[in-house]
Amino acid sequence: MAIDWSDNIVIANLADEPALSDELSMICERVETAGERDPIPHAVLDFHEVSYVNSSNIAQLLRLRKNLDARNRQLILAGVSDEVMSVLVVTGLNKVFTFTPDMLTAIASIQIADPGDDED
Repeated sequence: MAIDWSDNIVIANLADEPALSDELSMICERVETAGERDPIPHAVLDFHEVSYVNSSNIAQLLRLRKNLDARNRQLILAGVSDEVMSVLVVTGLNKVFTFTPDMLTAIASIQIADPGDDED
């Protein structure tokens, strides 16, 4: 389940299927149904419990990234396993997404990159 870590950061602790697809769908829906003036948080996805991704998961991640980019928000994948990273490398998506080794690094990188964001 996605958790609002702060007003401008949502974190999601992901697990393998079927929970992975459900969680990504919920986050995508939250971003897509927000109005123009509704605040959209940055998203940090914790992948440390995910051992594989399928094409549907990749499509969801790309859709989420596109929607967040359109609202000037970041999507960070944290704690990605070697197995998942190998799929992302083979597909070239390691150059599309932002990765950090863990959740704390991801949250800190958002706060450093956008320090005044809490004042929006």
